[in-house]
Amino acid sequence: MTVATIAAIQMLSGSKLDENLARAEILMAQAVAQGAQLLVLPEVFAMFASAQQYTVGVAEATGKAPIRQFLAQQARKHKVWIVAGSIPIADAGSSSKVYAASLLFNDRGEECARYNKLHLFDVDVADKHGSYRESDTFVPGNDVVVFATPFGRLGMAICYDLRFPEFFRAMFAEGVDMISVPAAFTRKTGEAHWLPLLRARAIENQCYIIGANQGGDHDNGRETSGGSAIIDGWGKILAQADKGEACVVANMDLASLQQLRLAMPIQQHQRFTVQAKN
Repeated sequence: MTVATIAAIQMLSGSKLDENLARAEILMAQAVAQGAQLLVLPEVFAMFASAQQYTVGVAEATGKAPIRQFLAQQARKHKVWIVAGSIPIADAGSSSKVYAASLLFNDRGEECARYNKLHLFDVDVADKHGSYRESDTFVPGNDVVVFATPFGRLGMAICYDLRFPEFFRAMFAEGVDMISVPAAFTRKTGEAHWLPLLRARAIENQCYIIGANQGGDHDNGRETSGGSAIIDGWGKILAQADKGEACVVANMDLASLQQLRLAMPIQQHQRFTVQAKN
């Protein structure tokens, strides 16, 4: 498929699972109505509350899995592919922590890829929240994930991963055509860095970037920056949201992407590679 319609869903998720899923359902339907074939949900779209991550993650690791069942049903209903932002899935080796997992569902509702967030957001930010320690709740993943879809080769990242160009270069080495970046960027860091980082990752890896962010003031007191965007391999912003809930929809053209790569063959010109740190 040379041309496909892709969508980034922007949400204002809170601490109530049912309400978050209901809003996600409405926003996904809006994206489908605009022709979207591949939908990317934001990070923590179903549960934006640290204290509840483990309880929800245990359920998602078992046969109950209400979020995974919801996503499979939505993919089948609309006959679309869905990148499920991030959801908590309990780590079998831990009694209190979960993975932040981004799941890919095909248009038959089958779960066909999973990426566990590699880089955890343990930083101090000069905002009213102050300190962020994702490692208190989450365990990091270890693997780079690139999956062949009907629309092209999809790489999967989550939020803080965006600051690590080596990680994106690993996907570039696997011939990635597009990369999903679900996120919950803080307002302070997002307003300064979100869009420049998205554009940089698109330009240097000559691929489409689908950045699906959380967007505004949340019921847990968190503030996120919004600005969800779809960017092409030249760094052009094809569509972008402001704050609040939104569906950002654009066409992805792999033929034009291939022309760009032929005209500027950076993959053949690169002289350095990066080795993963154990």
